[in-house]
Amino acid sequence: MTESEWERLISGVLKAELKLQGLSYTDLAEKLAAIGVEEKVPNIRNKLSRGRFTAVFFAQCLKAIGSKRLKLD
Repeated sequence: MTESEWERLISGVLKAELKLQGLSYTDLAEKLAAIGVEEKVPNIRNKLSRGRFTAVFFAQCLKAIGSKRLKLD
């Protein structure tokens, strides 16, 4: 897989987790704030649409939304 394919995959995983839990980007921003991570909704939207964000941001998002698993397929 190319780097851009990996970026799309990981972005898709996070988007799918949000959708499964019925959460919006606004909800995610609020949940991130609750764990001490300040992110504005437009920044979240841009990161997920580009597919470019750090592993730390990815882990923070999964923790904030209470995700218990990670499935890459």
